Amino acid sequence: MKKIFSRILAVGLLSAGIIGVSSCDYLDQKPENLKTTDMIWETRVEAEAYLYNIYGYIWLSTDDPVVFGFADETSCVFSNTNVRNMVEGNWGPSNTLGDNKWSAAYRGIQKALVFEQNIDRVPEGVLSTDLKTQYKAESRFLRGWFYWNLLRLYGPFVIFEKPAEQDEDFNNYVRRPFDECVEYVCGLMESTLNVLPDVWTSTAYLGRPTRGAALAVISQARLLAASELWNGNPRFKDFKNKDGELLAPQTKDQEKWRIAAEAAEDVIDLGIYHLYHNTESGDREFDPYLSFRELFMSGNHAEVIFATHKSGDWQWGYDKRCNPKNGGYSMQNATQNIVDAFLTRDGLDINDDENYSEEGFAQKDDPDEYGKVRNEINRGYRKGESNMYVDREPRFYASVHYNGRPVLSAITVDDRNYFSSDKNKDGFGRAEYYYSGSSGAGTQMTDFTGYNVAKKVSTSSSIRNDQAVYRPYINIRYAEILLNYMEAMNEYNPEDPKIITYFNEIRERAGIPNITVTYPQDLGDKEKMREWILRERQIELAFEGDRFWTLARRLLYEKEENRKIYRMNVLADDQGQGFAFEGFYERKLLQTRYWDNKMYLYPIAQTEIDRGRGLVQNPGW
Repeated sequence: MKKIFSRILAVGLLSAGIIGVSSCDYLDQKPENLKTTDMIWETRVEAEAYLYNIYGYIWLSTDDPVVFGFADETSCVFSNTNVRNMVEGNWGPSNTLGDNKWSAAYRGIQKALVFEQNIDRVPEGVLSTDLKTQYKAESRFLRGWFYWNLLRLYGPFVIFEKPAEQDEDFNNYVRRPFDECVEYVCGLMESTLNVLPDVWTSTAYLGRPTRGAALAVISQARLLAASELWNGNPRFKDFKNKDGELLAPQTKDQEKWRIAAEAAEDVIDLGIYHLYHNTESGDREFDPYLSFRELFMSGNHAEVIFATHKSGDWQWGYDKRCNPKNGGYSMQNATQNIVDAFLTRDGLDINDDENYSEEGFAQKDDPDEYGKVRNEINRGYRKGESNMYVDREPRFYASVHYNGRPVLSAITVDDRNYFSSDKNKDGFGRAEYYYSGSSGAGTQMTDFTGYNVAKKVSTSSSIRNDQAVYRPYINIRYAEILLNYMEAMNEYNPEDPKIITYFNEIRERAGIPNITVTYPQDLGDKEKMREWILRERQIELAFEGDRFWTLARRLLYEKEENRKIYRMNVLADDQGQGFAFEGFYERKLLQTRYWDNKMYLYPIAQTEIDRGRGLVQNPGW
């Protein structure tokens, strides 16, 4: 079984790669192309292989623009990339930059429908009725997952209840209204709840959906439906099918926030998830830095709700992009915007903490010595680093790679020295982001921000040697569900005490004081708490793709503050001063990103519109 699983996953990855660059239309996928031969349904091996192949259509967002530089938390240093074209407005229906997710999702949907229609043909003696029931539930979950991704990227979608026939008149297929699409996604997920388990008892089932995963997708969909983008948005008043059917609700419904909060609470009430702590890995003392870093290194703990277990190039590619030169590409850059968003160790905004300073350098190492439990390298701040990075919250050190920080994916002293200039080969492998440094703007990286992403990068990888350690890709984790409840209930009933309970639960794991201690005057104030909840979401889920979706569904992209991207003064010549050059630590505007409100939704590729003439394009495209 393991060999079959690996083989099919490889096929799935290959398929996903082809999908990413192909303009092939999902409407062209006829049943015979989807392997509906009698042979497939005669053996358990072939039938299960078909199901595993459907899992291969789950796309990972590590290379996706929603993670890789579209939102204000990241920037890509290289100009000839899809995400740079997108933030500069150089994309559209006729130029989707090879990113036709509409087609990709429907490929997976069609395969799932074929599977559900045919799995009962496998002889009972070969595959039990219970397994057939389980597999059909998994397939329905996958259909719901693909539809959910269509919903948040494109909005209203076309619903297929059965596989497309060879002589199908696809002009009869039209997009369904948004609220109907939400109910369809939730209905598919609800249809699995009596079949999928709370927890899989065998590691052989890692990556399979559970009841919690299905409920979590419902939570995500309900939160999207409650948010401003789709809850009575007047900009969509003319968003209609060709027969005049309205596709976006035009009446604001406050009850949708309550429904969204209840959907999140359904996950919480399962009682099987909690925020990960490093003591679960054998450490005797709680370390907030290790707790936050290590939760991404394994998919087998109680914070993970749904993860994709794929071996392949994504782990290598991610570590390579996020590590500095010489060994890495230094191209997935955190922005000054997100650096400033992280709180201080006292749980305060940097402008509210009287101890925060941006002048001078640290005179001692971090006394808390975060992360020193295992590798003896202090992962807090170190003597000589800018005071800008002193006494920041542990999540900051676990998420951002700044000037002078030790390289993460370097195991030995020799590995670490490889990243350093000759004068800095001290065994720490400190990242040299100043102008003359090994990863500075003087090496032609003129659009560099002065930071890289550290979150999810493995300290067990040796990226100098192109060796990346396997870990799963976490699609949904419990912290997001807590944040979903906080955000939704604050809009519906800001006095609800569970808002503060869940807020403090996240902060306690982060190793910072509770919101009741830091900002007691803001408790119960809907507007103030909205700012703090969205801020907490920005920090906790940084570099996981959520920021893109949150800014979109709350209609926040049009605010110029979310499009002005800042960096350090990377173009200032340090004149050989290196880490001691104070001129590096000045904020500079990198870019004001292009924005048009049509960009709240992705354009459907023009090839899809031309082939399915019943389809209408998204507004403005």
